[in-house]
Amino acid sequence: MLYPQPEGKPMFRRLTATALAVAVVSLVSCGSEDKDSTAQGGDTCATITPDVLTIGTGSPAYSPWVENDAPESGEGFEAAVALAVAAELGYEGDAVKWVRTTFDEAIAPGAKNFDFNLQQYSITPERSETISFSEPYYSSNQAIVALTANVPEGAITIGDLAGAKFGVQAGTTSLDFVNEVIKPSNEVFVYDDNAGAKAALEAGQIDAIVVDLPTALYISYVEIEGTTVIGQFPAAAGGTSDDFGLVFEKDNELVACVNTALAAIKASGALATIEQTWLSDNTGVPVITLD
Repeated sequence: MLYPQPEGKPMFRRLTATALAVAVVSLVSCGSEDKDSTAQGGDTCATITPDVLTIGTGSPAYSPWVENDAPESGEGFEAAVALAVAAELGYEGDAVKWVRTTFDEAIAPGAKNFDFNLQQYSITPERSETISFSEPYYSSNQAIVALTANVPEGAITIGDLAGAKFGVQAGTTSLDFVNEVIKPSNEVFVYDDNAGAKAALEAGQIDAIVVDLPTALYISYVEIEGTTVIGQFPAAAGGTSDDFGLVFEKDNELVACVNTALAAIKASGALATIEQTWLSDNTGVPVITLD
């Protein structure tokens, strides 16, 4: 028997855009009535363009993080999180501007063309040397998407993966995970972005890719037929959980303001509503043991 898929269909549940917007705005507004006077335009919370909050995302940006490569719609987990934070800071409508960057460009040292950027950036000590992060807005386990035809029967251990050909996006914690935890005997194929890794998997050039769990489920259920999410590596099982943070220019004072906004949307329940709406139910995905 092939390794089982998580039970049920993917739960990339879509409230209507209107319903989600009403729910989140209502929750956000409950926590933002007494915003500090510096929330918009003050020295502490100054933005790169006065009276405008500039948010960076990928080029392109993918579901379930941004739907239809249109972050301004607020559809998709990260698009919705960004607009909820913006609203908490006092920026809505035309006061929010979106810009595009590559994954590596946003975390390179130097001045930025955005106030913050979100592209599933894992918070790491190495990256924190050149950029600043917000508090986490999401935590995810690493997961493996493999061609179903290549999946062995029975429970999978780390040893079963040693001979597989892996593909991973460059500069990611997933690449570190493959090299340091899985340690495959074959060369790891490294791609500029996940699109390259997915294309190689679909073409049968590699056996599996490693990504965060929501992305893995979306790839398997929606994007590439004949693939299976064979398992995840929770920290409790010896794996690593990635904390995703918003990216800022190093030592940007806006970080403190955004952390306050994040805390508010967590406390109000808005962040939980966004997560439930746009990300799949992660239960039922098997744990890969390290024995």
